[in-house]
Amino acid sequence: MRTLSTDAERDEAAALIQDRQRWLTMRGLPVPARADVPALFRNPQAKPAGLFEDGLLLACMIPQSSPNLGWGHGPCLFLSCIHTLPNRTDKTIQLITLWASDFAARFDLPLVRAEALARHPLDDDPIAPILRRLTDMGWDVRGSGTGQHEERVARLELIAEQRSGLSALIACRVHKPQSSADRRTVT
Repeated sequence: MRTLSTDAERDEAAALIQDRQRWLTMRGLPVPARADVPALFRNPQAKPAGLFEDGLLLACMIPQSSPNLGWGHGPCLFLSCIHTLPNRTDKTIQLITLWASDFAARFDLPLVRAEALARHPLDDDPIAPILRRLTDMGWDVRGSGTGQHEERVARLELIAEQRSGLSALIACRVHKPQSSADRRTVT
């Protein structure tokens, strides 16, 4: 897991997002209404991060520290705009879950929060099976509502937990998610 620091890496993330959106559309699954999501990842100020395996980008997201979400209280690591490589979602989300829980704990953030598009009631397909898999991985569903990008979402929370042996599985070179005045890299 590392901050996408070059134009080429950010362009690769934008391409992954476009591929994912096409894949979702072809299956009739919810797609973000914002057309400019790939542009968010091209902006170096956003400090997007990517999960790589053997040089292949498996997922990208924008880690943020305690943004005003309009839901949840207290400090957190918020994973904004998570996108995974099509057909690799479950394993990739498991790795992101482990990494995010550990990463938040390193900065004394008690929780990780994220949002999943939910255009249907949370107990209906296609979102229900996804939410069941996420809860099996340790995420808690905190209801639904309007998300960070003004779309209906399922609100997710994960307890931060330091995992001492995780670095053998996932190397971390992601900037600390906070204001631009204090950007440092955690290794």
